[in-house]
Amino acid sequence: MIAEDPRPLPFFVYGTLRPGEANHDLFLRGRTLAEEPGHLTGVVLYDGPGYPYAVEEPGGTVRGELVTARPEAYEDLLAALDRLEEYVPGDPRNLYERAARDVVRTGGGTVRAWVYLAAPRVAARLRATGTRVPDGDWLSRR
Repeated sequence: MIAEDPRPLPFFVYGTLRPGEANHDLFLRGRTLAEEPGHLTGVVLYDGPGYPYAVEEPGGTVRGELVTARPEAYEDLLAALDRLEEYVPGDPRNLYERAARDVVRTGGGTVRAWVYLAAPRVAARLRATGTRVPDGDWLSRR
C-alpha cells in the first residue's frame, strides 16, 4: 500500500468537479481558496459513463483545474471527494485511486496535488476498449 502524503495537498480536478460541471458547486463551492488552470503530464483521458478517467500513459497530458481547499474545509473535502470517487484506500474494487502527482500550473511551476486516477483494473479495460478524449480536456467533448 502507498503511504499517504501527510500534508494538505491541493486537488487536481479534470472532469465533473471543474467549474461549470455538475459536481463543482455541489462539492467545491465555499470550500476553496483558489482554483487555477493546470495540466497533468504522463496521463491520458478516457470517456466514462458521464465522467472521465485519467489513465497513466507516458507522453499524455490532461487539462484541468488545481483546487486549493480552505484549511478549515480540507479534511471534510478530502472525505467528500473520496466518497464521490468511491475511493477506499487499499480496496481492490476501487474505480479510482487517489495519488499525489506533480501538476503543472498554467502560469509556470509545478505543485504536488491529489488526483484521482483510474484504478489498475479499470485502466486496463479502458486501454483495451475505451474511448480516449483526444485533446485531454473533458470540457472539449461538447
